[in-house]
Amino acid sequence: MIVLDASALLAYLFEEKGHHIVAQYIESACISTVNLSEVAGRLIRDGIDPAPLIQQMECTSINVVPFTQTHALYAANFILQTQRYGLSLGDRACLGLAKEKQLAVLTADTVWSQLVDIEIIQIR
Repeated sequence: MIVLDASALLAYLFEEKGHHIVAQYIESACISTVNLSEVAGRLIRDGIDPAPLIQQMECTSINVVPFTQTHALYAANFILQTQRYGLSLGDRACLGLAKEKQLAVLTADTVWSQLVDIEIIQIR
């Protein structure tokens, strides 16, 4: 299993650069509810109703993982080492989920691999 960052799922949905890499992992992926919210927010910003995406997600093998207290604490623990690089709560939620589950992350954010001791797979 692998953790999807919002950037990876968006690349997949919009067939952006790197979407073919995401496609290789999509059937064994999970995503935090925080990152799913980021994806839905992007769709809304672009004038796209996110409801069909959410319904479609329920029919896939992508595991949508609730943002639990443990997950939140892992995300919070990344603040000091990532704050000067501008990582958002969503970014840290993704990393927190990966840390909690001991999984690799699929992302378009290139700086992450320099910041944390989690396997980061770049899609571009």
